[in-house]
Amino acid sequence: MTSALAGQYLPNITLASSDGRNVALSGLVGLTVIYIYPHTSPPDGNAIAGWSDIPGAKGCTPQSCGFRDHHADLTDAGGAHVFGLSTQSSPYQAEVVERLHLPFALLSDADLTLKSALNLPFFEAAGMALLHRLTLIVQDGKIEYVFEDIADPAANAAAVLEYIIGR
Repeated sequence: MTSALAGQYLPNITLASSDGRNVALSGLVGLTVIYIYPHTSPPDGNAIAGWSDIPGAKGCTPQSCGFRDHHADLTDAGGAHVFGLSTQSSPYQAEVVERLHLPFALLSDADLTLKSALNLPFFEAAGMALLHRLTLIVQDGKIEYVFEDIADPAANAAAVLEYIIGR
């Protein structure tokens, strides 16, 4: 149950990022936005077979582009960090960052460490464990708010910005 995430602290876990750094989640200071997405398609655009038929799966690239387009607004509103997070590998994510011109790093939970520690909801497709789409608003390592059931991934960043401005 994801609503139980609000009020929890991020675990003492370090995740690899697309920029080659390791990010200690429990050490994040300030306001952090972590949008969790299932899977971005490869550069050739060939999605996982049946991807559009999986509820909530489609929209990872538009969601990332939304956070790209609102990145300056999010940092101006007080966001110290913005990260995307999936179970894809850091090298795969590094290509996504370059291809989509993302001004922030993507974090890899390829070993499902964070998924297990926070009991994050997931599904399986093409033999992979993929995380359900969520966005965490984290203040000094504590999860303050969780965006769940994100019906329009492309609009998620704007909703996060609205939340941050109104808090």
